[in-house]
Amino acid sequence: MDFTLSDDQKALQETVRKFAQTELPEIAKEIERSATPPSHELVKRYAEMGFLGVNLPSELGGLGLTHLDAVLVLEEVAKISPSVAFPVFESSFGPTLALAHFAPDQMKQRIVPKVCAGEMIVAVSMSEPGAGTALTDLTTKAAVDGDTVTLNGTKRWCSGAGHADAYVVYCRMSDEPGAKGVGAVLVEKDRDGISFGKPEYHMGFRGIPSADIFLDNVQVPKENVVVPAGGFRKLMEAFDLERCGNTTMSLAIAQSALDYVLDYVQERQQFGKPIVDFQAVQLHIAEMKMKVDASRLLLYRAVVNAQQGLPSVADSSIAKCFANEIVRDVTGKAMQLMGGYGYSTEYPIEQKLRDGWGWGIAGGTIDIQKVNIAAALVGRRFQQR
Repeated sequence: MDFTLSDDQKALQETVRKFAQTELPEIAKEIERSATPPSHELVKRYAEMGFLGVNLPSELGGLGLTHLDAVLVLEEVAKISPSVAFPVFESSFGPTLALAHFAPDQMKQRIVPKVCAGEMIVAVSMSEPGAGTALTDLTTKAAVDGDTVTLNGTKRWCSGAGHADAYVVYCRMSDEPGAKGVGAVLVEKDRDGISFGKPEYHMGFRGIPSADIFLDNVQVPKENVVVPAGGFRKLMEAFDLERCGNTTMSLAIAQSALDYVLDYVQERQQFGKPIVDFQAVQLHIAEMKMKVDASRLLLYRAVVNAQQGLPSVADSSIAKCFANEIVRDVTGKAMQLMGGYGYSTEYPIEQKLRDGWGWGIAGGTIDIQKVNIAAALVGRRFQQR
């Protein structure tokens, strides 16, 4: 068991870090100020740098590297901000991964290379007004009639709504109850009958667009079926890796908060000496470091155990849950150590706290991850109804 990165991985990490720290801070500040998503030009730049689809097969336009390599890339970009990192997240951990693993070959060849080339953005649309954690309660329907699929329903909390070019829509595709009737369909933004609600403005996640999606007799060809009814398990297997992307976002925010405050406490002076000389500050810094390192090891375990496949629900849930909790604690400690400066919008910590809090809600709440962990321990799913 080796806990060190290879020379190639260290070189990849350093390349991404240099790019992110040089080219992205001002872009991230403007995105935070204007709450507008990353431009298509920036997404194309990511493609040129090889940051999109890092862990997707080379025959589909990806780099063909490992999930760990994708984590290394995402973390360095997300240290700047989650918003500038979101296109990387979507291409390597989000819906594109589900397409690469489970979609029909013709759809893979039609969509995935465009995502990896920065020519297309694909978002996932899962939740509904009455189906968030209880995802199998969704009511959006996709009726197959010959060569056409007709969708009707309302989707909620779709990250990328109105900005992405296409959506992997989770929907009910048969009259079978619960998960047995659930599948997914790819719906392009320009289809007749699709419309979007008003943009939502959140506590954090500025620059990651979110809105309702309304599907009113939207028709797509049958070739747009990602997985048919009964494919819910496959969709959630891909979602186990999405949890690792969520984990990486949390970890990156926590690490960047620690990096920033570590410099601060060595420069800030009170009572005639740097505040790092006070034992109380030392204890906080040490606790932050322990939690960040533990989070990173749990994440690496999940993605390395998966190799090129998909991680277990237990590994991914443990990694996500822990990272979601420690990022709230680490950013909170960073703010406390900085006092009024931490609370000021002139400094980055208040944004990191706001952004960090959201990842414990997005992609399955902290409490749901704990239910998943308990279920894995006893070897059965718990009935919530």
